Formats: sequence, C-alpha cells, structure tokens
Amino acid sequence: MPGGRGSSGLFYWLIFKKSIGKLVSIIFGEEIIKLKLEVGIMEVIHQYWGQLLQLILLFAPRVITAILTLVIGLWLIRILGRYVEKVLEKGKVDISLQRFLISLVSIGLKLLLLISVASMVGIATTSFVAILGAAGLAVGLALQGSLANFAGGVLILLLKPFKVGDVIQAQGFTGRVEAIQIFNTVLKTADNKTIIIPNGALSNGNIMNFSMEKKRRVDFTFGIGYEDDLRKAKAILQQIVAADERILKDPPPQIVVAELADSSVNIAVRVWCQAEDYWAIYFDTIEKVKLTFDQEGISIPYPQRDVHLYQVAKS
Repeated sequence: MPGGRGSSGLFYWLIFKKSIGKLVSIIFGEEIIKLKLEVGIMEVIHQYWGQLLQLILLFAPRVITAILTLVIGLWLIRILGRYVEKVLEKGKVDISLQRFLISLVSIGLKLLLLISVASMVGIATTSFVAILGAAGLAVGLALQGSLANFAGGVLILLLKPFKVGDVIQAQGFTGRVEAIQIFNTVLKTADNKTIIIPNGALSNGNIMNFSMEKKRRVDFTFGIGYEDDLRKAKAILQQIVAADERILKDPPPQIVVAELADSSVNIAVRVWCQAEDYWAIYFDTIEKVKLTFDQEGISIPYPQRDVHLYQVAKS
C-alpha cells in the first residue's frame, strides 16, 4: 500500500508539472507573439513617419487655404444674395420670381465655389466640369420646349407686359389674366372658360393689353338714310353722349360724318371713359341710339339694292 501510494503520488506530480509547463509556455508564447507584433508595427510607423510628415507639410497649406476660401466664399455669396433680393424688391419683381432667381444665383455660385475649392486641394475638376456640361446639354435638348416656356415666364414676370387681373388678347384668345406661372399663363374668358397659354409662345407673340391704361376710347358707327336729317341725327347723338355721366368730358367726344356709304350716311361717335366702364357704355349707348332714332323718325338703313325691270317690245 505504501508503495502504491508513492507511485500514484509521483504520477500525479508529473501530470501537474507537465500541465504547469504547458500553461507557462502558452502564456509566455502569446506575450512573445504580441511583443513581436508591437515591434513590427513600430518599425512600420518609423518607416512611413517621414513620408507622412512630408504629405502633411505638402497638403496642409492647401487644405487650410481651401477651408478659408470656402468659408469666405459662402459669406460673400450670402451677402450677394441679400443684395440681389433688395434689387429685385426695388424693381417690384414678382415674389415667386424673386425666390427663384435668388436660389438660382446662390446654387450657381456655390457650385463654382466648390469646384474652385476642389481644384485648390488638388482634385482634378476638368472631367467633372465636362460631365456637368454634357449633362446640361442633354437635359437642355430634352427639355427644349419647357426651357423656352420657362424663359418666356421669366421675361413676362420681369418686363410685365401684363399683370394678374388685366384683360389681354394674345394667341387668338381674349380673357382676364388669372395667374402668371413659370411655364404657363392662365386666362379666364368672358364666358368662364379657362385658357392655358405656354409662356414661350406668349412672350414671342403679339399681346394686346386692354387694362394697362386707365382710360379707353369707345368707337361707334351709326348709319342713317340719305333722306334723313343729318343735323338732327348728330344733335340726338350729342344729347345721348352728354347725358351719360360715365363718358368723360376730357378728351371731348367726337361726332363726325365718317363715310357716305352705298346705303347709308355713317356717323362716327368717339367717346372716352374709364377702362372698367367700357363695355357698359358700349352696350347702353347702342340701345339708346336705336330707341331714340325710332322715336325721332331717324331710319337706320340696311344694305339694299334697287332692281329695275325693263320690258322689251317684241317686233
């Protein structure tokens, strides 16, 4: 039994010693590996540290200059945007066009600033600019009609040949301007139809604005028979014009013989009024002249032709 105990104790001792040896070798082996890795990293750092310093010394002034340029450029763009806004406000440009133009100027200047900053850092911008140019050309060709309408809208809002509420005649349509949009102008006709006209065609065509002037002249032509009293007819017309308070005294009305036509003597009546009274005066005056001429026995002839028949005697 003692011998058995001694041999078994020796066996356990050898196992313990071997385990301790493996553990020590594992621990110190990992430490050696870590030490080797640290030594390798330090060697790499020492090897490339000089090149890193050279790159920093080379690019640091460029980066600092680019940052300063970016900050100062953004500040100047902000100031320029405020100046443009004040100029547009003094010019009484439409508010929607003001915002669009300010945004367009700001975006364009910021894009140029970024390209300049990138070139300062050393980034090649030639290819970038070429790509932007090609993309802009493609978009322009694809949206040629829309761009023409957009340019027409900008011209209309800047030059103001008409404004919202004016009655205009353009592109074969007559109506009141309901809205001036960037691409289209919306008209409302007298019978409540909505007409949408592209701004490109509108800005390049003829525009007749009936509301731009405060005063308008109303022209009438009344025909009487050759056998009627011309002086009496003119006096009646003078009384009708003088009785209407909406007709202006300055400039004075004109009542003159305009034409000796085939079937009538045509009398021209030209009176001035405020623009908003034009159509009311036009319709009321025509009705009053017809009723008064009927009462006073003044005829309003219509085109007619006398036919004479001759009988030829037979031989």
